[in-house]
Amino acid sequence: MGFMDKVKGMLGQHSDKVSKGIDKAAGMADSKTKGKYSEQIRSGTQKAKSQAEKYGRQEGGGSQGGGKGPQGGS
Repeated sequence: MGFMDKVKGMLGQHSDKVSKGIDKAAGMADSKTKGKYSEQIRSGTQKAKSQAEKYGRQEGGGSQGGGKGPQGGS
């Protein structure tokens, strides 16, 4: 089992915690930049959550591919 397989498994099992962590990091970044980059942070947060959900579904569903990502290796 490769590193990415472990990460995907964890995303599938703990998606709620991952989402909360992304929100917390975004809030901290927004406060540190005093709202100057709010739109970019919001966009990045949405993309990060989308990817986390995607990888979580891939691991949980088990019907998409042989478990190897686009990078190939193990």
